[in-house]
Amino acid sequence: MIKESNFPSLVFFGTPTFASYCLKALLEKDFPVLAVVTAPDRKAGRGKKLKASAVKALAQEYGLPILQPANLKDPKFVTQLAVLKAKIFIVVAFRMLPRLVWEIPPLGTVNLHASLLPNYRGAAPINWVLIHGEVKTGVTTFLINEQIDTGAILLQKEVAIESSENAGSLHDKLLQTGAPLIIETIKNLAKGSIISKTQQLIGEEHEAPKLSSENTQLDWKLPLEKLRNKIRGLNPSPGAWSFFENNGKQERLKLFDVEIVYKSHTHPIGKILVESDKIFIANSEGLLSCLEIQLLNKKRMSAKALLNGYKFDVKARVL
Repeated sequence: MIKESNFPSLVFFGTPTFASYCLKALLEKDFPVLAVVTAPDRKAGRGKKLKASAVKALAQEYGLPILQPANLKDPKFVTQLAVLKAKIFIVVAFRMLPRLVWEIPPLGTVNLHASLLPNYRGAAPINWVLIHGEVKTGVTTFLINEQIDTGAILLQKEVAIESSENAGSLHDKLLQTGAPLIIETIKNLAKGSIISKTQQLIGEEHEAPKLSSENTQLDWKLPLEKLRNKIRGLNPSPGAWSFFENNGKQERLKLFDVEIVYKSHTHPIGKILVESDKIFIANSEGLLSCLEIQLLNKKRMSAKALLNGYKFDVKARVL
């Protein structure tokens, strides 16, 4: 058996927590990480102070060289990568790489994607598998090419989705699966024991586009189960949102946790009902019980906590 220290040298590309977890798994197994590429520091918080990415913070902790290019085609950056002579590049939750970058390493540039490709190609697969009510998902390692998430598949691992799952819990579950899959992929590439497979479309695949204000808004004409799936698919961030009308004013709310109540009623669709410290929204199939809610410029809170200081009038409704 080959020891980890004899595995190919690599450069790691990534930015968020999901990526930092994978980087840490590699470092703890003593894989030779020559450098880390991550996004430039961004202003955050009320003071607008520059904040390092999760990957940068971890790289600093381990004393790794850090590259933060604004332009991935910058000749200086490309040269910096080339002189490292890494055998493989590993990419997790990073920007699309140009050809002159991903073609550098002799063993290729491997991307970890949080879905079972070719299903859910795009920026937000964890959210969209939940929004569409899937019962399984997984992680895929594949070789990067010129188009987003279309390269030849190396390895995949399936993960079950529980009905109680939200985007936060599924994210954490996929972390536990994704990091070992990267390690397995590198080991097998080094031994030449992986046969890559071209992605085959069957016409039933979903896309996983970047989340926006438009595609995170709730449509109250949808069935209760679809509303619930959208809400859990956007919890904890960015949150499913809706306009609502109360006391003659139009405001905005976000929902993070709900329960379905199937029952007959005579209320118009979208009416907001308050009963026994609970908030319900009327639907053609029954009621949606709002367990965790957030009003604009307020904290997330339970329905009971919100009702301690906020009142809905008898005409209140979501829009």
